[in-house]
Amino acid sequence: MVELYLPMFIMFAIAAGICAVMFLGGQYLGPKNPNAEKQMPFECGNDTAGTRGVRLSVKFYLTAILFVVFDIEAVFIYPWAALFKGLGWTGFVTMLGFIVALLVALVYCWKKGALEWES
Repeated sequence: MVELYLPMFIMFAIAAGICAVMFLGGQYLGPKNPNAEKQMPFECGNDTAGTRGVRLSVKFYLTAILFVVFDIEAVFIYPWAALFKGLGWTGFVTMLGFIVALLVALVYCWKKGALEWES
């Protein structure tokens, strides 16, 4: 059982090691020259427009939620595709129901105008 997941654990350990080296390298080796210009708040490299309490559009959150939902589907579909032959017709019908549910949700969102930016 351990041999099956060992490459995945090694990959996670390497990724965590690279993240730790980059974070600690930036923290301890990077130049520290704070000045008034660097202390100013910014968003994506631009000066902020408005105050902190500016409300974002509901469409922004709706698009973010849709992205997460349809990104999560890949998490379920990829293992299914890897084990497709072993799952047989039961796995196929189950995944077909899952994909149909996602398509119904996509059509519903489309009909409600969730994918339209111009309004």
